[in-house]
Amino acid sequence: MNLFKMKLLVAIFSCFLVSISIGFSQEIAANKVIEVNKLVDYLKPSVKEQLSVNGKISEAVLANYFRTKFSERFFYDWKDVPQKFQKYEALYPGKKEEHTERALDYLGKFSDHPSWKLACNYLNGEPINAYAIRHLARQHKMVDIALYYFYQQKNARYINYFKSQMASLNEALENNKFEKLEDGNGIYESFRAGYRVLNWLQIHNLFLGEKDYSDGDQLKTIATLLQHGANLYQINMKYTPGNHQTRGVSALAMISMLFRDFKGTDVWYEKAMEILKDHLSKEINPDGFQFERSVHYHISDIENYFYVYQLVKQSKLKLDDEWGSKLKSLFTTLVKIAYPDKSAPVLQDDTDNPWAEKNDISGALTLGYLLFNDSEMGYFASENVSAKMYWFLNKSQLELLNNIKSETPKIQSVAFKSTKYFIQREGWNLNDKMMVISAGVDKDKPDHQHGDILGVQAMANGKVILPNYQVRYSLNDLELFKNSRVKNVALVDDELLGKNYVSNKGGSGFGNFKSLPVPKVITWQTNPNFDVFVGSHNGFENIGVKYSRQVIFIKDDFWIVKDNFVSSNSHNYKQVWQGHYTFENQPNLLRATFDDASGCDIFELNAIDSVDSNGARGKQWSILTKRNTHNFSFITIIYPYVGYENRINENQENPDLKGWKINQSKWNSTDLGFASLSKNEENYFFGITNISYKNVEIKFSKSTDIYLNKSKNLIEIQLIGDKKVEISIVGLTKLNSVNKKNLDRLYFKV
Repeated sequence: MNLFKMKLLVAIFSCFLVSISIGFSQEIAANKVIEVNKLVDYLKPSVKEQLSVNGKISEAVLANYFRTKFSERFFYDWKDVPQKFQKYEALYPGKKEEHTERALDYLGKFSDHPSWKLACNYLNGEPINAYAIRHLARQHKMVDIALYYFYQQKNARYINYFKSQMASLNEALENNKFEKLEDGNGIYESFRAGYRVLNWLQIHNLFLGEKDYSDGDQLKTIATLLQHGANLYQINMKYTPGNHQTRGVSALAMISMLFRDFKGTDVWYEKAMEILKDHLSKEINPDGFQFERSVHYHISDIENYFYVYQLVKQSKLKLDDEWGSKLKSLFTTLVKIAYPDKSAPVLQDDTDNPWAEKNDISGALTLGYLLFNDSEMGYFASENVSAKMYWFLNKSQLELLNNIKSETPKIQSVAFKSTKYFIQREGWNLNDKMMVISAGVDKDKPDHQHGDILGVQAMANGKVILPNYQVRYSLNDLELFKNSRVKNVALVDDELLGKNYVSNKGGSGFGNFKSLPVPKVITWQTNPNFDVFVGSHNGFENIGVKYSRQVIFIKDDFWIVKDNFVSSNSHNYKQVWQGHYTFENQPNLLRATFDDASGCDIFELNAIDSVDSNGARGKQWSILTKRNTHNFSFITIIYPYVGYENRINENQENPDLKGWKINQSKWNSTDLGFASLSKNEENYFFGITNISYKNVEIKFSKSTDIYLNKSKNLIEIQLIGDKKVEISIVGLTKLNSVNKKNLDRLYFKV
């Protein structure tokens, strides 16, 4: 090839690269807001042609066009705002005070031209911290101000405040005076910008019919939202795990649908839907749980996907089938984890209501009912959606709540095998028992994980008897409430499960553990008589201790929690139980009593050395300790009861446990120190190598725990321990088992 041809090919190739770059570049700048009089230059040719009169498009014509399109494309028609607000006042009478309080708090702290960069001060001269500037960036209290405008007979001051604060951010952008991503508190970071877009879209729709929100004001808001769209597109080119990007690309999808009249928005839409699909497939586990394992972030993701799902349906656009199935699975998961009183347990970083011991999921499942018309979701639904989501539903959807179809869920005990939550459930009556076991840590993003590995939470008789607590990132004892002292877990010496806690770069309060134990699920089985979970983690191997936990739910009666420690050295082994307990027969019996005389007893079958109490924020926990020993197992009865007569009788040396007898089985063993619970022909044995009855003798290759049930001439044995064993049996007539080794469950005739 001669030189001329080579130069020609290079030139052609370069042009090809340029054309590729131009074809995929966005039309709208990410670092500058389009001037209102230039917006027409960014319209798609077909729209420009439609609106042009003698080659020109006036501001009034353009604003009117987008008002019309917004009424068609938004969640509800802005022309219905007067009636919708009137109904809002009637449905949510307590919200007036809340919105007023929040609006006045915000107005008293921030001017209409606040600083968007630290260091800066509130209006009263006190310094603004990182947590506050992040919330300024989200603009969530600006929604309160927008609603306060209507509560205040449409005082124009509050529309002007919104317009001015938006303008001040645009000025900060132009002058490069705002918190950057590298500072840790980026104003235009995906989550905060996405949250701001959602709030501003809601406010924009509320104000569209107001005379003080002029054509020019409306177009300035649109121009600002387009700049946000360009930024969100630019910073979200590739999938990044976590709810921060999901919030941002959800907002990008909304902007691209609502303002699809502008050049480049089709590319935004394609990118947003591509990234959202990545999040759906990678972050909604196969079992339906959001991968961060938190109810708060699970519901937050429901909202992120809902906004897009709703607008896509509104616009009659095509949507991948995975969207519907994955979105529905998020709602179904909330049904599966619900307590019998229709609330949900506190899991990891739940942050809506600090120190609360439950989560309100009625609003989320009301939304699920409206989307999928599922009667089991209807069981949790209320006549009203949450006040927040009310503004994102149309009239026909809200009317469905006038006649909710309700069906008691059929789901009983269930395992989330990917997320590693395990639910042991008695039923759905208010007084039924339910326990959740946390046995997972997300390997990619454990940022919202607490130090609760193999921890439990439980409800019985309508009370949370073993609680966990919601947190708030800005509180100075966040680390305490995220870690193991305030979980229902086992500990060794002074070791906590969460290690090397590190606050985030921006200093807003949020932080995470750099080291958490790796859990392993050994056994999960459920049957009509009992459920059994067995798991282990490596959280104490750094000090030479192997650890496992067994949780056995004897249906309708109580739980057995067995914590096993094995070490060649002496240690102090501990159990931590949350709740306000007194020491009835210390150290082996603890009691909590509730306002209706129901209660929970915690009873140790193996002798321990001491029990201590501690607390914070009005919460309390008890620490049971066995001191200076190598190997030890706590065998703990978690015993809910109703009424004084039904407690564990602290005056009896060997109390009756709902008909279960302690160490009084008809089966014998030569082992020393084993424990048993027996009722009729059912038996639970702990720490045995052999048992015998009449002419039947059963031997195990190592010390183990088993369930044994004799029914006429049929004996059932099931392993409930933390290791596999081999078994030998003498005195049987027929063995119904595929393999005597690695015993799980077998039946034989005698």
